[in-house]
Amino acid sequence: MRALPPLNALRVFEAAGKQLSFTQAAHVLNVTQGAVSRQIKQLEDYLGVPLFIRLHHRLELTDAGRQLLSKLEQSFNLMEGAVQELRDPNQRQKLNILVPPTYATRWLAPRLSDFHHRFRELELSVQDQANDQIIFDCQIRFGQTARPQHYSELLVLEQHIAVCAPQLLEQARHLEQENHNLLHILHQGKRLPVWDNWLQAAGLLDRIDPARGMEFSTLDQVINAVKGGAGFAIIDKQMISHELADGSLIQFSDTEVSGPAGYWLDIVNDRQGLAKVIHFTDWLREATLTIS
Repeated sequence: MRALPPLNALRVFEAAGKQLSFTQAAHVLNVTQGAVSRQIKQLEDYLGVPLFIRLHHRLELTDAGRQLLSKLEQSFNLMEGAVQELRDPNQRQKLNILVPPTYATRWLAPRLSDFHHRFRELELSVQDQANDQIIFDCQIRFGQTARPQHYSELLVLEQHIAVCAPQLLEQARHLEQENHNLLHILHQGKRLPVWDNWLQAAGLLDRIDPARGMEFSTLDQVINAVKGGAGFAIIDKQMISHELADGSLIQFSDTEVSGPAGYWLDIVNDRQGLAKVIHFTDWLREATLTIS
């Protein structure tokens, strides 16, 4: 048997924690305020720690309360999803995946016709932002390390090359001689060190300041700025294969830098055995190997 407090007490706590009000929680649950207070008291007695700080006319969660609320929301979402899959057979065939926007647009989307052809029974939902209302079956994530408490597999490392628009090719050959505009990509509010790494590999770090230039919040913005002649950029060549092929971007140096970041496939433990997840991950590995 699992050592758990009554499920109803946990449900009451989740409602009260979200509302930060016993009165509003009682309204949501269609019970009395006294019933909510009793359930919270019983849960606090069971856990041996206070969950709320009771202030005049308002509540605040304690550190323990915030921690419990976060875990309960995740757990109830999973339980709701499991029940919904049984109630709605079609829901079992819907695959929800969380994918970075540039990867989704430039790498995944152009290949999904093959996935649809092979797995017509699966309905795919590709989203680029986390949503508490959706249980994601798996996630493709940009990063450098495996994700704890998940099945986490590195799909591909970034392969960085230096590129510019065709009209800037002559200037690019003398990059260290002039104060040219370097374009930077931001990740989680910070510049990725791709220029530093590339200049180090090219032996130019002591001659070119990697801090200068413009910065952008998405890789697509950087790519469009480079194509428009705004400056020079270090970009993962797997994301700009079409631009390199049609000549709208030119690689102006043979220096390439692998990693250190790449794209990872993350799957929470309770989704690994689902057939729809297995189909997608097998297809994803095959598609990745095809272009590696």
